[in-house]
Amino acid sequence: MTTTAAPAPPHTGQLPGRLSILDRYLAVWILAAMALGLALGKLVPQLGGAMGTWQVAGVSVPIAVGLLVMMYPVLAKVRYNETGRVLGDRKLMATSLVINWLLAPAFMFALAWIFLADLPEYRTGLIIVGLARCIAMVFIWNDLACGDREAAAVLVAVNSVFQVFAFGALGWFYLQWLPQMLGLPTTSADFSFWAITLSVLVFLGIPLVAGWLSRTLGERVRGRDWYEGTFLPKVGPWALYGLLFTIVLLFALQGEAITAKPLDVVRIALPLVVYFVVVFAASMAIGRVLKLGYPRTTTLAFTAASNNFELAIAVAIATFGVTSGQALAGVVGPLIEVPLLVALVYVALWSRKFFTPSLSPTAKDAA
Repeated sequence: MTTTAAPAPPHTGQLPGRLSILDRYLAVWILAAMALGLALGKLVPQLGGAMGTWQVAGVSVPIAVGLLVMMYPVLAKVRYNETGRVLGDRKLMATSLVINWLLAPAFMFALAWIFLADLPEYRTGLIIVGLARCIAMVFIWNDLACGDREAAAVLVAVNSVFQVFAFGALGWFYLQWLPQMLGLPTTSADFSFWAITLSVLVFLGIPLVAGWLSRTLGERVRGRDWYEGTFLPKVGPWALYGLLFTIVLLFALQGEAITAKPLDVVRIALPLVVYFVVVFAASMAIGRVLKLGYPRTTTLAFTAASNNFELAIAVAIATFGVTSGQALAGVVGPLIEVPLLVALVYVALWSRKFFTPSLSPTAKDAA
């Protein structure tokens, strides 16, 4: 009788005590990168203008390069031949779609009106942030928290497809139709279908294809042992280098706007903190109740709690202008999201003790 080997278990990562210095003190490096970016934006205000004139998909090219460098190593780690098992997990797929495209945007809409009812520009910017589901930095948080890499790749790809076709419709729903039905002021906004599509193709398509080619060609030429034991450890740190580089540039680009309106930043930050914490905690609780297991629950939580700030900023700038309140709200998004999601990585790792280790379907059958 032939025995079929069980699929390799999802990424479980390293224990916090075994993390590299770069990983272990990531929160420190990120705060330092944010401070450096803000200082550069304040001391060299022309830097933001210079970066803003060279754009792709509405995002500064240097920042785009940083995002691509950040995403490639993580996507190179994905075992693409194992993503089929994620697509077959209907419970995970359905839960992710409901949280990402029904519950999370509605929650951000409610928070925007509760906290910023008297500030329509910031309120609109916050709603746009809630509509832009994450396709970039979630890979970093998921990897650090030992989530399921293959599940992250599939969920982000699904979010990207929905983003292209649903972003404009949801923008109309939450900025015009729903406020009108509730007797609230409405906001007119035309979102460019091409700009959203280009953003997805650039920030997900390029690193996804590069990661798939690396995995396919690397294993074919040198084998999986060499690819995962030699190649990946060499390119892996570049994900965090790219993250830090992106943060410095992002905050340098908007540093003057942030430091010029500190009280406004605080007003925008409060609903964002509530949003990230509540959505993350609720997703972790839902995953545990549904018995998805720690790796996939973590992936579900980070894909739900993270947002595509690149797209949100690009849309806000293209629609309302670079100096608009909507653009400032988009910029405050990563100001809050980055350090808070790093903190939630440690919360997720701590929560592993509340999860029963999950078996793959084949392993369950064998048991």
